[in-house]
Amino acid sequence: MSAPTVGHVDNAIVIKADLDLVWDVTNDVEQWPELFTEYSAAEILARDGDTVRFRLSMHPDENGKVWSWVSERTADRAERRVVARRVEPGPFEFMNIEWDYSTEADGTRMRWVQDFRMRPEAPIDTAAMTRRINANTAVQMDVIRRKLELLAAEQPTR
Repeated sequence: MSAPTVGHVDNAIVIKADLDLVWDVTNDVEQWPELFTEYSAAEILARDGDTVRFRLSMHPDENGKVWSWVSERTADRAERRVVARRVEPGPFEFMNIEWDYSTEADGTRMRWVQDFRMRPEAPIDTAAMTRRINANTAVQMDVIRRKLELLAAEQPTR
C-alpha cells in the first residue's frame, strides 16, 4: 500500500502597499479575525521571541460546528519569511505553512506555501482538501489585498 499523497498549495498575490505595512498587519495574529473572513477568534497562548502559539477558531460551518486548532508560527522579519505549523492538527496528519514576502515594482508580493496530509479518518481526503484550500486561499488573499490597499491609501505619504 502506498503512502497517502501530500497536499501542496502555492499561492501568491501582489499587494499595492509597502512591505512593512503588509508584514505588520499580516503578522498581527490577534487581529486576524478582522483581516480574514473565515476566523471568528484568535487567542494568543504563548510568545517566545518571534514565535507565537495561538488558537484559531472559525465561524460555524453549515452544520453549526466551530472548527478550532492551535498553531505556532515563527516570523523572521530580516528574511521576510514566516514558518508555521499546526500543533493540534485535528483532521490533518500535519499542516505546515510558509509565508514569504518580497518587494515588487507594484508593491509587496505575499506568498503562502502549504503542505499537509489528511488523516485517513478525516471527513475529506487530501486531494479534496488541496482543492478546497487552494480555492479558499485565493479568496482570503484577495480580501487581505483589498483591506491592505485601502489601509495603504489612508497612510500619509513619506
